[in-house]
Amino acid sequence: MSVVEIKNLTKKYGSKTAIDDFSFKAEKGEVIGLLGPNGSGKSTLIKILAGIIKKYTGEVTIDSQPVSYKTKEFVSYLPDRFFLDSNLNIAQTQALFEDFYPDFDPKKFTDFIGQMQLDKKMKVSDLSKGMTEKLNLALILSRHAKLYIIDEPIAGVDPVARDQILDAIIENIDEDSTLIITTHLVHDIERIFDRVVMINKGKIELDDSVENLRSKYNSSVEDTYKQIFGGNHA
Repeated sequence: MSVVEIKNLTKKYGSKTAIDDFSFKAEKGEVIGLLGPNGSGKSTLIKILAGIIKKYTGEVTIDSQPVSYKTKEFVSYLPDRFFLDSNLNIAQTQALFEDFYPDFDPKKFTDFIGQMQLDKKMKVSDLSKGMTEKLNLALILSRHAKLYIIDEPIAGVDPVARDQILDAIIENIDEDSTLIITTHLVHDIERIFDRVVMINKGKIELDDSVENLRSKYNSSVEDTYKQIFGGNHA
């Protein structure tokens, strides 16, 4: 069953077309890399799925429901800039999420931050960039969501923290959930993708499984990206 189904989606900003007659499906259990150069339409697409952008033409459904305030109940979204109150400690951020999201799992969160070597007494203002990334992910992935959308999850963290974060993502996603990730760091993150969707100027340039890219084309996701976009950064 498709968790996400998009039919003929178009989004314009004045005379500029950000998403151009876009159709797409995402199935249960898939980890999808949404890749493309800056200005390709990635951010617009994920903001539509997250229910932030509401005006567009075409159909967008999540778990068979049109995107609305109701679908936010089972979509867990981590934007590329996620601001927590710096005066809070980690335990207080957990309490906020527990109050706000009925599907938040306190045990999952506690296990996650233990794995990430974070202490609940730590203040948000005292966390390093890498620690903040880990806390943000812990909060988002501790929900039992049907769709997780993660925008640039490992930007600005060191290689050791990257591996730790990627392992934690895979270990903490529910089997029946779908995960869509955007990234500039294709080489570092491609190991967790089942499928990649590469877009440019609001249209799909490639939609294929990672296994197919490797077996049929003998190509990594990063190499395929460079062939399509001429070496532009994702």
